Amino acid sequence: MQFIGYAAILLALRLAVPGGAAAQDCHPSYEGVCVPDGVSDVDCAGDEGNGPEYVRGPVYVVGPDEYELDRDGDGIACEPEKAKRR
Repeated sequence: MQFIGYAAILLALRLAVPGGAAAQDCHPSYEGVCVPDGVSDVDCAGDEGNGPEYVRGPVYVVGPDEYELDRDGDGIACEPEKAKRR
């Protein structure tokens, strides 16, 4: 009985991860939001990119920026507009 409770908690946590991490693998170069791994392209939601995948930030770049999400090179990608204006 106790195992079922733990399994339910783990499933709920995986489903709560932004970007649907339970349904896909996340790219190891990005943290804070699940950026899909193994897709042709990912763009920041609300920007001019054409996808096919989109993410909302902030996304922290901790490795090679394969999808070129961090245009200004400050280590934070897909920054909300308020953060960009500072």
